[in-house]
Amino acid sequence: MDARGLVRSVRVFGAARGLGAARSSWRGWRTDARALPRGVRERARVPGTAEGAEPRPGGGVVRFERSSLRVRVTAGGVVFCGWDDASPEPSYALSGACPQADARAALEPDKDGGWRVVSERVLVTVTRSGAVEVRTPGGVVLRRDLPPRWWEPVEGDAGSRWTQRSEVPADARFFGLGGRTPGPRLRNGTYRLWNAGPGPSGAGRGERALTMPVLWVVADAGNHLVFHDNSWDGLVTLYEGLEGAGSGHDRPGRCEVRFSGGPPRYWVLTGAPSRILSGWRALTGAPAVPPRWALGHQLGLSGAGGEREVRRIVAGYAERGLPLSAVHLGAGHHRRGRGFTVDSGRFPDLPGLAASLRGRGIRLVSVVEPAVRAEPGDPVYDGGRDEDAFVRDPRGVPVRGVGRAGGAVFPDFTDPRVRKWWGGLYEERLGRGFAGFCHELDEPFSLSVLGEATLPRSARHALEARGGDHREAHNVYALAMARAGFEGLRGLRPRERPFLLSGSGWAGSQRYGGTWTDQGTGGWEGLRDALAQVIGLGLCGVPYCGADVGGPAGSPPPSPELYLRWFQMAAYLPLFRVYGAPGGGRREPWEFGSDVLEHAGAALRERERLVPYFATLARLAHRSGAPYVRPLWWGAPRDRGLRECEDAFLLGDALLVAPVLEPGVTRRTVRLPRGRWYDTAGGGVYDGPGRVVVEAPLSRIPVLARAGAVVPVAGADGAVELDVWAPPRGRTGGGVLAVETGDGWERAELERFSVRSHGREVVVTREGAEDVGYPVRVRGVGGGSGTPGGDRG
Repeated sequence: MDARGLVRSVRVFGAARGLGAARSSWRGWRTDARALPRGVRERARVPGTAEGAEPRPGGGVVRFERSSLRVRVTAGGVVFCGWDDASPEPSYALSGACPQADARAALEPDKDGGWRVVSERVLVTVTRSGAVEVRTPGGVVLRRDLPPRWWEPVEGDAGSRWTQRSEVPADARFFGLGGRTPGPRLRNGTYRLWNAGPGPSGAGRGERALTMPVLWVVADAGNHLVFHDNSWDGLVTLYEGLEGAGSGHDRPGRCEVRFSGGPPRYWVLTGAPSRILSGWRALTGAPAVPPRWALGHQLGLSGAGGEREVRRIVAGYAERGLPLSAVHLGAGHHRRGRGFTVDSGRFPDLPGLAASLRGRGIRLVSVVEPAVRAEPGDPVYDGGRDEDAFVRDPRGVPVRGVGRAGGAVFPDFTDPRVRKWWGGLYEERLGRGFAGFCHELDEPFSLSVLGEATLPRSARHALEARGGDHREAHNVYALAMARAGFEGLRGLRPRERPFLLSGSGWAGSQRYGGTWTDQGTGGWEGLRDALAQVIGLGLCGVPYCGADVGGPAGSPPPSPELYLRWFQMAAYLPLFRVYGAPGGGRREPWEFGSDVLEHAGAALRERERLVPYFATLARLAHRSGAPYVRPLWWGAPRDRGLRECEDAFLLGDALLVAPVLEPGVTRRTVRLPRGRWYDTAGGGVYDGPGRVVVEAPLSRIPVLARAGAVVPVAGADGAVELDVWAPPRGRTGGGVLAVETGDGWERAELERFSVRSHGREVVVTREGAEDVGYPVRVRGVGGGSGTPGGDRG
């Protein structure tokens, strides 16, 4: 994004702003020094020995000498564990009330003085010393959590920090944590759970603006997701296991989780990947469905060039026949950096511009930041001051930071009253003609020359009337801001689905919209990082995500080859956006030469053709939690070769996309899941599992279709057609189409199709109907003639 790139490129502050940042940092440091305990004497604690248990719905409470453990199995088979009387609520991650307990789950005595909770889908055992094992119903161990360890103050109420170590099968591989580098699979190392802002003291390569304490473990014995429902600063250290292979004992994989405070509580979901994310959706909420226009190609501009630049670039797309669905305006369109304003010199008639673009099918998207310029007379500042909406320090004084526009204050989005006030501000944006919104610098970010670029950790927050400080609120700040924006927009435009992107967030962010990747660098390394983050975020329940083509603004301009390969990959990601900014140069396709323009245009047209498929994937994600972009092991997690593959992905069930991630590559190896696959452009036919070599000329990246798949696409006239990929003789297949009536809240109807081979013909039928109802094109070697309306493949 332009904001992130702009701040990254600033290594030496200007005199006035640098002085302001230094003063803000010094004030924050002094405030923290006074308000937060330092040098407190601590004592270590462990649970001790089990002394008894009390049955409760879904499980019970096991009591130890110095602590207690609450175990609860929900009706869906999700396990909750909470130490020291920690309960599932309150939680920013849950979408509603705690899931109903499994009435059939029973707490029983186990061997050696331990206890176990027996249910239909999962078995939980608690040893006499406090170790917790999550097992399959057949007794196979999926994870073993050793007794946790606390460090609490000897006197006072400073809160405690804690550590928990876990063991997993030796062959297990780790994924998740919001998407981290260098690949979808998380390597051995330590990962910080803290939403890091950009800037000289901000995010490095291993830190992200959006992190989640959501860890996937994929192994032969089974798969599980563990979610530590704790928003405090944390560290996760991972060690992959080692199999003895008959010459020695297996060394289990290990995970160590450390949090600086908060209750030690976590959830465990088990089963196939699709079932895990279905349970995650039930727990944390259904992903928001973006408007249909948001599935097209989008362009980001800083806004500093004004209306003339917008019209010039939009005309450039039109002249070259390139489809465009949205234009994002960065903070450059604001007046003197103030949010919810417009620079009338640069944009003399913004509503007129918005109406003109909408007539061409292009929407305007506005950047919104949480920092409010602390200047009396500014309507937002005055309104927030009257509402007592801003974060305060322990003395009750509003916290001052340094935002893009200078001295700033920050709304406390953890207060429902403040969220309602903030949500009402979007009415001004809607009145200007904006159709969507992009939250930037919402970690929250405040320029700093001392320490981290955020608010003082002692700053006070409402935290839904519980009260607390920024140590607990920091990671959920952007999530609460997204909630304020989403609920406000839904109230202001009740018949339209909001379009909202958030640069930061936490578990449950999918309820309010999507996000974009935050790779710390450009180049080919940044391209690989972007793919890893999209896959990782999808596994954490945020399916609508994409990578800005060419890398973050502020990074060196990409070479023509890198730009093209990035563009081709992005065309198959849910959010497809090019973002240009002064620091990184222009990023429109024609800026990189005629060859790039030709090949990028082909990728754009293919994206437009696949919009019905993306719209269907959006609806399926809303109903099931399954991401659009999936790792290759999604359908076969026991395939170890697929678990190691990090350079390709599945787009839904039907397509396998193999982007080019290195320079000079015109052929590449692709690992295939089981089944028959067709090269959609090259015409090759391949049988998996195994490796194949496919052509990857500059004109395209390899995309393979699963035999038997039905892919809804847009025809030449924009109407829906069906691409049917012939199943092997004697096999069947199928697909789904989401039939939408607009961008409102109506429930989309799902039409299901089945495919079978009948002699030399491929027969397509629609469930519950006599005819298919759409033009059908059968593709693939041996496809024969389609019935009805098929072409020979």
